[in-house]
Amino acid sequence: MATYKSRAIRRYMIRLAVLMSLYVILIFAAGWTFRHSDISGIPAVALAVTPALPIIGVFWAVMRLLVEESDEFIRMLQVRQCLFATGFCLTVMTIWEFLQNYEMVPAGNGGFGAAFFWFVGLGLGAVYNRVTIGTTGSCA
Repeated sequence: MATYKSRAIRRYMIRLAVLMSLYVILIFAAGWTFRHSDISGIPAVALAVTPALPIIGVFWAVMRLLVEESDEFIRMLQVRQCLFATGFCLTVMTIWEFLQNYEMVPAGNGGFGAAFFWFVGLGLGAVYNRVTIGTTGSCA
C-alpha cells in the first residue's frame, strides 16, 4: 500500500515534530517551575501560557497544510477532518459546560480542554472519511 507524502505533508510533519517537542519541553519546565518556586503575578501568568503556544502553533500548522496541499482530493479530505473535529469539539465542550452549569460534574475538565477534543476529532474525522469515502488519504 502506497503512502501519499506531498511536500506540504512533509513540511507539516516537520512543523508538528518541532512544535510537539517544544510543547513537551515547555509543559515539563512550567510544571517544574511552579512546583519548585514561588512564582506569582505576571511572570506566573506568562509561564502558565507558554505551553499553550505550541498547541496554537499546531492549529497554524494544520491550516498551513490546507493552504499548501496541491492535491485537491487530499485537501478535501483534510478539510472534512477539520470540520468534523470542530463540530466534535464544540459538541463535547458545549455538553460539558451545561453539565457544569447544573453542577452535574465538577468545575474544570481534568486538563482536557478544547484543543484535546479537537485533536481527537481530527482522528475521528479520518475514520469518518474512511467510512464515507473509503480512504483517509493514504493512497498514492
